[in-house]
Amino acid sequence: MWKLLILVVTALAAVGDTPNQRDDSAPDGNNPARATTKPSGSRSDDARYVLGPDDQLNIWGLDIEEISGRPVHLDASGELKVPLIGRIRAAGMTISELEEVLTARLSVYVQEPQIVVTLAEYRSQPVSVLGAVNNPGSHQLRGRKTVAEVLALAGGVKSDAGSWVRLTRRGDQGDIPHARAAKDADGHFTYATLNMSSITDAKDQADNIIVRPHDILTIPRAELVYVIGEVHKAGGFVLNERESMSVLQALAMAGGLNPTASAAHAKILRTDVSGNSRKEVPVNIGRMMSGKTPDVPLMSEDILIVPGSKMKKVATRSVEAAIQAVTGLVIWRR
Repeated sequence: MWKLLILVVTALAAVGDTPNQRDDSAPDGNNPARATTKPSGSRSDDARYVLGPDDQLNIWGLDIEEISGRPVHLDASGELKVPLIGRIRAAGMTISELEEVLTARLSVYVQEPQIVVTLAEYRSQPVSVLGAVNNPGSHQLRGRKTVAEVLALAGGVKSDAGSWVRLTRRGDQGDIPHARAAKDADGHFTYATLNMSSITDAKDQADNIIVRPHDILTIPRAELVYVIGEVHKAGGFVLNERESMSVLQALAMAGGLNPTASAAHAKILRTDVSGNSRKEVPVNIGRMMSGKTPDVPLMSEDILIVPGSKMKKVATRSVEAAIQAVTGLVIWRR
């Protein structure tokens, strides 16, 4: 037992000395650009990890110099080549299972072999996260991960993220277990649209499904409507799960009209069906606010323009000048 303990300690201590822990900027002709370095984690976590093609391992065997400390990797077919033993199909095994297989094979050459296998690099279980996340790109799964956990790996969603997540899965990874899942025309991929708030707020675990290797998560940016002109807070406002927002709702989000606004001469700029030009839709905000005409819905990417009234601006400047004059007179008399 003490020999095994010494072996485990030696193996774990040596992980820091493996080529994968060196500065990636250093040239290494035998070790080209690496996909992902081994993240920190416990030995028990690694023991449950399911191996796949391109994963890299370190193997230590007590009193077996032929294999001890030598890095090996699974090839594209999921096999690895081990001195004394030859080729082993390791894809689909956990670390613990591989240790058992190596122990059984080496028992032909060594009495009661004691083997420790550690992961040097995770490469076989990539998942792509694209769109409105803080760290888009490829990330490695370590065990079972839900959509929410993978989004966390990608740094979380941005403030302008949309209200849904599109999950795409290769056919060889099985179908997506979701009521809204569908296949593409060729049957090579399955895709599903998942509700973002259900995932992030834990409202419905049916949307927070388990992600599989090679899945693609796409998070679109939110659809917006824009309000500019004589309002207190011009800008873009997120539609979230709504398909439209009314003019009065957008004005409320923009803080309301300025005193100099010409409410009767507002207009909406809306992209036409072809997407090549915009058309103008006149709106009388004053009549809407008084209930004389119905509120008008704004669609995604609409721009509500509230112009200023020249008369109101002149009147406002006159009032401001009068106030300044009176204030100056009061100060002078003091």
